[in-house]
Amino acid sequence: MPTPTPLKQSGDPRLDDVWARLATVSDPELDESVADMGFVESVEIGADDQVRIGLRLPTFWCAPNFAFLMAHDMREAVESLDWVNRAEITLKDHCHAEEINRGVGSGHSFAETFPGQATAELDELRLTFRRKAFQGRQEVLLRRLLADGFTAAQLCDMRIGGLAVLELADADGALMCQRYLEIRGEFGGPAEDSDGAFTTSEGEALSPENFTEYLKDLRRVRMNAAFNANMCRSLLQTRYGKAGE
Repeated sequence: MPTPTPLKQSGDPRLDDVWARLATVSDPELDESVADMGFVESVEIGADDQVRIGLRLPTFWCAPNFAFLMAHDMREAVESLDWVNRAEITLKDHCHAEEINRGVGSGHSFAETFPGQATAELDELRLTFRRKAFQGRQEVLLRRLLADGFTAAQLCDMRIGGLAVLELADADGALMCQRYLEIRGEFGGPAEDSDGAFTTSEGEALSPENFTEYLKDLRRVRMNAAFNANMCRSLLQTRYGKAGE
């Protein structure tokens, strides 16, 4: 049998809307889009405005809490489109596919889906990995700005308003800035234009004196996530062949 590859059903412009929404859903551990990771196997739009999405993961035993979060977030993201009647997420080739598909499809929580196995909701787990995402996005942006000639003192003093209007020379730099600003309001205290652009995830101000050590700590967080992402891509490619479009 041929190995399955991600499919974009042709001929319907609404598919672009669906893929755009899926691009906003991240693997909670990796802070990378499920679409970019190749986890979306197929997208189909029915005549009843129902969207059917196939979800696949690198291994048969990927953590069920992460799989549940991704399926749940994918459904919510796609159903936020005005024209979508319902989004049906089908996780395939996974040891808990039946339970996750039933739970997400019924709008149940993780604890309701796995009674007796889950002692709490996933809010704390999601927060832990969002904090790591904040740190990873901040580290790559700080290093980019240092490479562009900013000093540690300038970055410690930079305001959100100044960062938001900063003109970076290429699309990669602009994307780094955009992704960091998207998550800045979740951590580090207030997110007004006059507030510091860069703080710790606990809201503490950065100082030039501890800047170098702080960057080293952030790098360890980001490199761990990058290693896991590369491993997932390799496992997905080994399992299914082409691991994305």
